[in-house]
Amino acid sequence: MSSITGTSMSLLSLSNQSMVCTRISGPRSVSLSMKGTNFPSITLQPRGPRFQVKCAAKPETVEKVCDIVKKQLALPEGLTVTGESKFTALGADSLDTVEIVMGLEEEFGISVEEESAQSITTVQEAADMIDKLLETKA
Repeated sequence: MSSITGTSMSLLSLSNQSMVCTRISGPRSVSLSMKGTNFPSITLQPRGPRFQVKCAAKPETVEKVCDIVKKQLALPEGLTVTGESKFTALGADSLDTVEIVMGLEEEFGISVEEESAQSITTVQEAADMIDKLLETKA
């Protein structure tokens, strides 16, 4: 896969047998010349956005994780915790995060690898991991 940025680029290769010159003018056209033979220009077409798949946890999983996080961190009732909430922004330190993961393991009947537990930074990441573990467990 190639990517072209900028407005102009030239590559020149000289050898005893041949001369190769490639010229790219602007990000939309490419022309190639080899051994005195010119090849037609290639016009580059912009592509639409790439297909992306994002697996999101079930809303009920996110809600349960929010409740567990609120309980473990003893957060006030009025404070809103959402999937985007970061543990550190809620005041959690590394010990709190371990306790949150332990609470999640107990609630959902799962076992979280230490590496996975250390990579969780948001409620949504925790919920996604839980749904994935429950899916593989079934």
